[in-house]
Amino acid sequence: MSVLAIGLSHRTAPVSLLERVSVSGDALVKLLQDVHREVNVAEVMVISTCNRVEVYTAVDRFHAAVTAITNLLGTHSGVPVEELTPHLYVHYEDRAVEHLFSVASGLESMVVGEGQILGQTRQALKLGQEQGTVGATLNELAQQALRVGKRAHAETGIDRAGASLVTAGLSFAGDLTGRRALVVGAGAMSGLAVATLARVGVTDVVVANRTYDKAVRLADSVGGRAVELSEVTRELRDADLVISCTGAGHHVITPDMLEGPAFLLDLALPHDVDPAVRAIDGVTLVDLETIQDSGVGAGEQDAVEAVRRLVAQELDAFLSAERAARVTPTVVALRSKAADVVEAELGRLMMRLPDLEGRARDEVAQTVRRVVDKLLHEPTVRVKRLATSPAGDHYAEALRELFDLDPSMPEAVRGVDL
Repeated sequence: MSVLAIGLSHRTAPVSLLERVSVSGDALVKLLQDVHREVNVAEVMVISTCNRVEVYTAVDRFHAAVTAITNLLGTHSGVPVEELTPHLYVHYEDRAVEHLFSVASGLESMVVGEGQILGQTRQALKLGQEQGTVGATLNELAQQALRVGKRAHAETGIDRAGASLVTAGLSFAGDLTGRRALVVGAGAMSGLAVATLARVGVTDVVVANRTYDKAVRLADSVGGRAVELSEVTRELRDADLVISCTGAGHHVITPDMLEGPAFLLDLALPHDVDPAVRAIDGVTLVDLETIQDSGVGAGEQDAVEAVRRLVAQELDAFLSAERAARVTPTVVALRSKAADVVEAELGRLMMRLPDLEGRARDEVAQTVRRVVDKLLHEPTVRVKRLATSPAGDHYAEALRELFDLDPSMPEAVRGVDL
């Protein structure tokens, strides 16, 4: 199986298109299930955030899988394939691995270096595991990507290269001292927003959410107050700082709900705030397009380069280990076949020499086994070492051809000492 990644992000598509393609909740689960049903797809994981939608799969046929996944993205989003295709990128095998490592490290984020993508990658893996669409290939890849991302943040200055989307958005709000804040939504992004507001000294925080219990838990974490989502209109009258990220899929804040000056930060895709609010005097709306155009997080080039070097090192190590693992079934098959030959020949020898004593029998058997082990030792050690090179598969293929091996046979995976 080979890894295939198909997606679009803020780098390849306008936010207006990302808004249409973005999936969450039940729609995300449905996309996972539909892709997984495709005959050429063995595993699937989807990372869907406010600035990217990426489908990672383990496939056995490249072109058929690309066509099927592209069509499903079009079907689920309602975007015609001919409109969607120019904005898609396709990464395969090594490039797919490198891309996920870069994504998890924050190199591909709208705000370079933001750390939230680690949590989003972890959530994508967890959902795939819960839905039974992630197997050994994507699990190993995603787990390694998470480790690479953690290393990037722990060992480089990438955190200084850019803030989170929340911090980037609030940088347009000016002095936050004494502001009254309303946070609409209680998901991961809203949790980050509440924590950020508390960190910068905002003490009057109200959280509104469709599920009231979640709003209570989030508000309590900073000594704030929780309200039902139906009370947003009333709360907007008193709030002069609003952060919204609900995943509702439609506008939850419209011009008729606003009565006075306010700063609104819309981090949702599709948008939570109707762009028409910009026509109201005293209202400032910052959304993902605003943040993207601002270039926040584009500095600290040294840290970015450090992460790129780290990703390159981790990619090389991952691919080397993967190539070595691929040759293991062939090595097992070779040793298994040799063991079968040894036992068969020893059996024939003992039938011809029925008077051979027990101790002599054992000595002969051990000698034959040692000879075969010594003959196989160097070739198997070399093929495992050579397998870590870019053309490593060719060495395993040569072994299979020369010795007529079938690594998929049951006897190839029995307990044979490597």
